[in-house]
Amino acid sequence: MTTRAGFVALIGEPNAGKSTLTNAMVGAKVSIVTHKVQTTRARIRGVAMEGEAQIVFVDTPGLFRPRRRLDRAMVAAAWGGAADADIIVLMVEAHRGVTEGVERILEGLADIGKGRTVALAINKIDRVRAETLLALAKDLNDRYPFAETFMISAEKGHGVADLRKWLAKEIPEGPWLYPEDQIADLPMRMIAAEMTREKLTLRLHQELPYQLTVETENWEERKDGSARIDQLVYVMRDGHKGIVLGHKGETIKAVSKAAREELEEFLGRKVHLFLQVKVRPNWLEEAERYSEMGLEFKDGNT
Repeated sequence: MTTRAGFVALIGEPNAGKSTLTNAMVGAKVSIVTHKVQTTRARIRGVAMEGEAQIVFVDTPGLFRPRRRLDRAMVAAAWGGAADADIIVLMVEAHRGVTEGVERILEGLADIGKGRTVALAINKIDRVRAETLLALAKDLNDRYPFAETFMISAEKGHGVADLRKWLAKEIPEGPWLYPEDQIADLPMRMIAAEMTREKLTLRLHQELPYQLTVETENWEERKDGSARIDQLVYVMRDGHKGIVLGHKGETIKAVSKAAREELEEFLGRKVHLFLQVKVRPNWLEEAERYSEMGLEFKDGNT
């Protein structure tokens, strides 16, 4: 049997469902999924097997109009992920259609997509009627020559298997890039930090949109097979620290418990998780924070 292996970049606006699709394809949670936009910061690679093909998903940050250094670094990472991929899949939300953001992405594809296979995945198809879907598919294909169009619901799994089978046929022949049982190439320290950040984002909702980051400071393997993980939560102001801690430390305790339980399920063993909250007013301007997130600090330059 001939083996195949290749990189597939999922691009689209924030909240288009890229992380959900990555997780559905891989069959495990490797990408942070929340209802907030712009939650994916680094290019997370999830590895999916389909027959003799190994599909490596580059889950890029959402493409949007950047305002701050972090925004610019995220957008650069997204286009960089697309430029490095064998196949690009543009995800568009069925109920939102061709927004101004989608139009800007299509303009970018005119350049990045040259010489590459680009497919269209219309996501969240359960939210609109069939005739609306067909009209949207025609409109998008009139604007760009997509190799194939897929109607999917990443959350419910509809159409995901068809897309995975097609990708498996389209990626180049060659040896596998990762061991068969590896599902992500992000260091576990970063995956652990992302899990905690997801729990904080879900818990705090509107209170601290993007002004916090989580880093795994220490990871200690214990003799009994468990792991001790120490993490730092960086916030920008003293007031933010109070919000993260919560009344009598209730918020941070709840976040720690939820993150620990998910880590234990992910690792299949006991975890001792310790969180500490620190105020760093300028963390958004520190190169070290960006490398911890897998982003390039210089990409945030204007």
